[in-house]
Parts: sequence; structure tokens; C-alpha cells
Amino acid sequence: MTGVDTQIERRWEQFHTWGPYGLLFIGLVPALATADPHAGPGRWYTAWGLLGAALALQLWWHSTRPTGPDRRRTPSRAGTVYYAVRWTLAFALTWLNPFFAFYAATGYMDADETIPGVRWQRLGLFASAVTVAGAQAGGMPFGSAVQWLVFLALLAANSGLQMVVAHLTEQETRRAHERTETITELERTNAALQQALDENAALHAQLLVQAREAGVADERRRLAAEIHDTIAQGLTGIIAQLQVVANTPDEKAAREHVGRAVELARHSLGEARRSVHNLAPAALDNDGLPQALKKTVFAWGERTGVRADFTVTGTAEQLHGEVAATLLRIVQEALSNAARHARARRVGVTLSFMGDEVVLDIRDDGTGFDPAAVPARTASGGFGLDGMRARAERIAGSLTVESEPGHGTALSARVPLVRHDR
Repeated sequence: MTGVDTQIERRWEQFHTWGPYGLLFIGLVPALATADPHAGPGRWYTAWGLLGAALALQLWWHSTRPTGPDRRRTPSRAGTVYYAVRWTLAFALTWLNPFFAFYAATGYMDADETIPGVRWQRLGLFASAVTVAGAQAGGMPFGSAVQWLVFLALLAANSGLQMVVAHLTEQETRRAHERTETITELERTNAALQQALDENAALHAQLLVQAREAGVADERRRLAAEIHDTIAQGLTGIIAQLQVVANTPDEKAAREHVGRAVELARHSLGEARRSVHNLAPAALDNDGLPQALKKTVFAWGERTGVRADFTVTGTAEQLHGEVAATLLRIVQEALSNAARHARARRVGVTLSFMGDEVVLDIRDDGTGFDPAAVPARTASGGFGLDGMRARAERIAGSLTVESEPGHGTALSARVPLVRHDR
């Protein structure tokens, strides 16, 4: 309920509380002014007694009003008794003087708050209309047939008007009740939605934790595969060359084998440095993902001599650390595979911020391959497509590859846009 609604409800409550006192006083003033000075003392005693009884009834009813935030009355048996006694007092006072019909009109105000049941409420309104119409017809008792006709016409008019008002009030009450139920249902729905969002956030946080743990294991497997494929093979070659040197008496042949061992050692040292460089995404320590990718792509191009371009589309946002690390790893692996296998002349990397997701595209004009014909972990060499796809899927993303022999390769990773924790 809004502040305006609350204020209106409070004023309406005050009117129901103090209205009967005011209407009783409004009827008393003209009644005293028009009273017959020759009336007997019995009539005066009766009038003052009825006034005292009406005032006492109102004080009693006022004292029984509910307390607390919601002070609105509800229909009850006590309310029916109050309404009936008040109508009796108002009818008797109006019989003595028509101006007390002002007090009788209080029956129009609170039938819905005091009398249970629509049928009995309308009966109460009709009874109040009888008293008011009698006063409007000139006062009771009636002395002629004309007064009776006027009374019946006024009774029909009062009753009809009150029935229309009661019907409209009933409809408005029903609509208000429906609005209240709708608001309550919306509040429940919003609460359920907020709970679902909180649970989703918790699940997403758990997913990122699992992705981080799985990423550590994947890095260990990737590093082990690289050591096996490059450094270990290089060391094996060095040992083989040195064994030949140790077993040959030919000095010239020994120098050749030593030279080969030195070349293998240099190559293995380069592979070891590359593995250490890719072991942790240090590029993200001081830069956001776009800046880190730009530096990574340009540094790779300078190192390999391949033209490498980087583009950002959309409005860049600060991503969650795990999302940024995953995309950086995918680019590093894709560039590594391109350098080792694609023989490309040009590579392009595009990072696109697209509303609720981030898309990473890596394209080259190299030799290409048939993805369906290449076994897992060797699709692009080293960690392979399966490893990059697993990285993307662990953060609820996906990886697609398009390639064919002689027409280059295009990788596309799509992951949810999860913003950095603030």
C-alpha cells in the first residue's frame, strides 16, 4: 500500500470513528432551534434520554475498536447488535424531530463494517433509508395520503441510490482484494526469483571453483605432455648423440655429433622457456583480458614472424578471473598449435562482447586439417582441440572448429559473460 493509500485509509477510519458524533450534534442543533416550546416535559425527558443513550452507545462502540496497525473493523454479531440499537435510537429521535435524520444517516456509512452477509447489509441500508425518507417526507407520523406517497417515492429513491452505491462499493472492495492478492503473488514470485538467482549465483561460483581445480589438473597434464613431446625427446636425442661421441674414435664424426647435441639442447631450452611462460597467465596480473590478449598476440607474431592481428568488438567489460584465464589459455594453445603445425602466413584473433556472452575467434590461413580424421589430443598437436574444448565447457561454454586441408582453420569459443567480483 502506497503512502497516499495509507493516508486515505487513515482519514476514512477517522470519519467512521468521529462521524456519528458529528452527525448527532448536527441533528441536535436545528432540533433544539425548532423544538415546540409548549411540548410537555415527558417529550423533553424522552428526547434527552435518547440522546444520552445514543452518546453512550457511541462511546461504548468507540472503546471496542481494534488496536494495532490494522484498525479496520470486520462484520460481527456485536456489530449487528450495535447497528440495530443505533437504528432504533435514530428512528425514535427522528420521530420526535426530523432533523435527527442526520444521525440516522450513519447507517449508510458502516453497514459493510458491522453486519455480516450482503443480504443483511442491504436490509440494514433499507432500514436506514426508511428513517431518512420519513424525515424527508415531513416527519413521522404521517398525517395525510400525500405524505405517504412522498415517503414511498423518497424511500424508493434513497433505497435505490444506496443499493447502487453498495453494489459499486462491493465491486471496488472485490477489485481491491484481487489487487492485494496479485501484489502478494508478485511478492512471492519475486522472492522465489531472487532465491533462484541466489542459488544460481552460488552454483556458478561452485562451477568456477571446480573449473579452477580442473584447470590445475589440466595444466599438469598439458605440461607433462609438452615435456614428453619436446623436452624429453630433446634430452633423449642429446644422450644418444653424446653416446655416439663417447664410442667413436673419429674426431670429425665426434664434432658433428656434439654439434647436433648442442642444437638439440638449445631447442629443448627454448621449449622449456615456452612451457614456463605458458604455465601461469601472468599477463592477467596487471591487465584486463583485451590488453593481455593484445600483448600475447603481438608478442607471438614478433616471435614467429607471422602477421598477427587482434580486434575487440562490443563494449569491453572486466571479466571474472577464471573466465579471462580460460580464454587466454585457449588463445595461447591455439597460437602454439598454429606455430607448430599450421605454417600460416596470417593469424587473426577477435574478442567479441555480445550481451550475455563472450566470443573468441582465432583464424589462420595455414594448411588446415580434417577435424574428424584427427585423433584426440593430436588434432592440433600438444594439448589439442579436446583440451581447449574441455576448458570452455568447464565454464559452461563451447568450442567449435572449422577447417579443411589447404583452407586454414577457424576456432570459435563462446562462454558466458561473468563479470569480475566487486
